Order: sequence, then C-alpha cells, then structure tokens
Amino acid sequence: MLPMKKYLSRKEASAYLTEIGFHTTYKTLGKLATIGGGPKFHKFGTKSVLYAIEDLDAWAAERLSPAFKSTSDKAGAL
Repeated sequence: MLPMKKYLSRKEASAYLTEIGFHTTYKTLGKLATIGGGPKFHKFGTKSVLYAIEDLDAWAAERLSPAFKSTSDKAGAL
C-alpha cells in the first residue's frame, strides 16, 4: 500500500514547478510522460496521472546545474 501523501494532477504539478522557479507547462509534462525524461508519476484509474511532490522536487534538482560564480567559470568549479 502506498503511504498517504498529497498527489498533484498534471496541471497542478506544472503550477507547482513554475511556482518554485522551474517553468514547466502541463503539456511538456504530458510529452515527457510519453517519451520519457520527466518526473515519476502514478496512474489513478485509466486516465488520471498523479505526481508526488517529492518526485517533482527530485526531478527538478536532477536538471539543475552546479552553481557558478561567474559566466566564465567551469561547471562545478567553485
């Protein structure tokens, strides 16, 4: 049994990601669910797709580059 936690619809997931600084449309999430490369999701019934906030946070963190001090820095060289 899955632990009870809050799940977001695709539109809610898109709004959540955008709110925390990672602009992502619900259409992009839909495309990534089809071709791969998007955040993990669950199916509820035959059509509903649900995202756990932890999975959205993890996906966004994986896509984030290391911090830079300037535009001439090498990646990750702090």
